[in-house]
Amino acid sequence: MKRPKLKKASKRVSCSKRYKIQKKVREHNRKLKKEAKKKGVSKRVKKDPGVPNSAPFKEEVLREAEQRRLQIEEEKERKKQAKKEERAQKRKKEETAVSKKAEPKAKKARQDGVGKRSEKQAAPDKNSKQYLCSELNKVIDASDVVIEVLDARDPLGCRCPQLEEAVLQRESNKKLILVLNKIDLVPKENVERWIQCLQLEFPVVAFKASTQIQDKTVQAKKSRITASNEVLDKSRGAACFGNGCLTELLTRFAVNTKNEASLRVGIVGFPNVGKSSLINTMKGILACNAGITRGITKSMQEVHISKNVKLIDSPGVVASPSNPPVSMALRSLQMEEGQESVLEAVKTLLKQCDKTQVMLQYNVPNFRNSLEFLTLLSKKRGYLQKGGVPNTEQAARAFLADWTGAKLSYFCKAQENHSLPAYMTDAVVAEMWNGWDLNQLKTGNEETLKGVKFPNQASSIGFTSKGPTAGLLSVSDISEEKPSAAAAKTDAEQNDEKNEPEQTAVEVNKTEEPEEPQTAPLRSVRFQVVPIDTSLSVAAEDDAYDFNTDFK
Repeated sequence: MKRPKLKKASKRVSCSKRYKIQKKVREHNRKLKKEAKKKGVSKRVKKDPGVPNSAPFKEEVLREAEQRRLQIEEEKERKKQAKKEERAQKRKKEETAVSKKAEPKAKKARQDGVGKRSEKQAAPDKNSKQYLCSELNKVIDASDVVIEVLDARDPLGCRCPQLEEAVLQRESNKKLILVLNKIDLVPKENVERWIQCLQLEFPVVAFKASTQIQDKTVQAKKSRITASNEVLDKSRGAACFGNGCLTELLTRFAVNTKNEASLRVGIVGFPNVGKSSLINTMKGILACNAGITRGITKSMQEVHISKNVKLIDSPGVVASPSNPPVSMALRSLQMEEGQESVLEAVKTLLKQCDKTQVMLQYNVPNFRNSLEFLTLLSKKRGYLQKGGVPNTEQAARAFLADWTGAKLSYFCKAQENHSLPAYMTDAVVAEMWNGWDLNQLKTGNEETLKGVKFPNQASSIGFTSKGPTAGLLSVSDISEEKPSAAAAKTDAEQNDEKNEPEQTAVEVNKTEEPEEPQTAPLRSVRFQVVPIDTSLSVAAEDDAYDFNTDFK
């Protein structure tokens, strides 16, 4: 019986019950022995007495017995191998029979599906530059209106001259619009200046996409929402501005063109400027995959907004290797593919910013170089490896995610002296503005700027833009850009050496010594010299406690 407050029942029994069980067991064993004796069956195995010592020729008898044992073992092994070979031959015969039966079917399938197999073999890699360029050209060719999405934090750096020139040179007189996305991360004065500057070339729409759009298959949980909770539910990420203005602008343009087919609008731009988020905001559901990772969209995708308007999502423009390192760090897909160092990208970005603003933004103390900054950031956010070692690579990736995602607030100054590019003329500018409802565009931008909550300029990071970013639109451009990439890399390395010399004594000794031929490549260990602040050490010596005053 299981007693309370005990995990297992007790195994204790009364003596009478235990004696009774033992008696039953003895009787049962006695009965089994009696029956075995009648049948003549004994459990004891007779022990081999062996060859007695007094027997003549004992050694010869033992030698013969050993040979006989070895022969028996060899015979067993031979039979075992024969069975294995037999099974293998049987399996081989079955495989040949199956292949003979399936051979005529394979021939028919080979004759019928030669084209399909060739297409599968020739299927391009979706991560390759050639495939991304071809998909981008498909979107441009299939579009009546092309929307170039720009990041409001660096609008000039997000512009691609090759893309704009390709759109303007198309035969079907395509329209080009600029959408200034992520305006909630830039001070209001800066946004207004950029709109005035960019409107000298193309129509500009101020936009703030929603980053919290759920999938239409996900059912929202029913909960009681009070009036106060309704206000709190509209967070900064869930709100969207400029959606109505852009939708109304495209709808009126589609009505004015009087085409039977719906207006096809292509969304283009560099990675992480918010192309897919813009489509999801205008659609109201999660129609396209969007995220912080660059290069999520691999191919063109059509999304119907209304009866007259159809949006086409496109992969990001492939950045040319000849661009400056800062532009490559922010807009190149090579970062996500692991072809470029994340630590070098952080180093180049920190050079374009004010150190004090970075310290205030990330709440870290003063740092000497990028490695010390990443060490402080990893300790601040808890990016630690085994043994408490700071994970600088994870901190670098988080830093880049802040700069490319919709989180960090930084801004670039607008151009004061504006001049048209070489591929733009006054006639082209007039053609781009023709057909749009200008009053609707102006009022829509004013309403957007009134509704958005802009950050303060003191809480944002000032950033130095490197100008427009060159992009690749064809395979020939990729082959031509390969030699120039190496030259740009060497120039960047030389500039880095001039601006921030971090070469150690170990590296200097290596360069002075002549190179010896090595059979296998060896990994060089680099030590980083951190300058010591002598003022601290002097202060410590002056304030040192003298133990001789109290302890003599």
